[in-house]
Amino acid sequence: MTDLSGGFTDPPVQAATAFRGILNVMARPGEIAEVAGHHGPAPLSDAAAAVLLTLVDRTTKLHLAASHDNADMRQWLAFHCGAPLVDAGEAEFALGDWASLMPLDRFAIGTPEYPDRAATLIVDGHDFDAAPATLRGPGIKDTADLALPEREAFVANHARFPLGWDAIFCGGTRIAALPRSTEIS
Repeated sequence: MTDLSGGFTDPPVQAATAFRGILNVMARPGEIAEVAGHHGPAPLSDAAAAVLLTLVDRTTKLHLAASHDNADMRQWLAFHCGAPLVDAGEAEFALGDWASLMPLDRFAIGTPEYPDRAATLIVDGHDFDAAPATLRGPGIKDTADLALPEREAFVANHARFPLGWDAIFCGGTRIAALPRSTEIS
């Protein structure tokens, strides 16, 4: 039997707190925030559980990459979020570790008319202690640093701006984000 625990015990307060944390890291690339108190089935980190519980619901198309696509995860998502699971090309959000999210060209990058119709990658199992890249752009005073799983993919993604996917990095109880508007050097 699947353990369906780990959801919000006080949904209005916990969802608002998690949403504020996600909003802050998306608005300030390079900033790392803590989001604790939520969990899901392996290999889901507590941070990724909080992101899913906050941003994904029955109207949100979610893709599970191979690293996170298992029966327990599917049941936990159905119970807590109700999100329809879709192929990568249809996804509004995609969850997986970096390697299993490959190839990235299968995710939506928006269109010139609707750049907001791009996917957001939830990169779980992120190593926040790896060598950082230097970031510049909106939400960053001068520069900021953030470990990235693969610098070149993010440079190429930024080159398509205003098109491109966004990324939320999760590891343990920590989150960070990298919107497509951020320049990597």
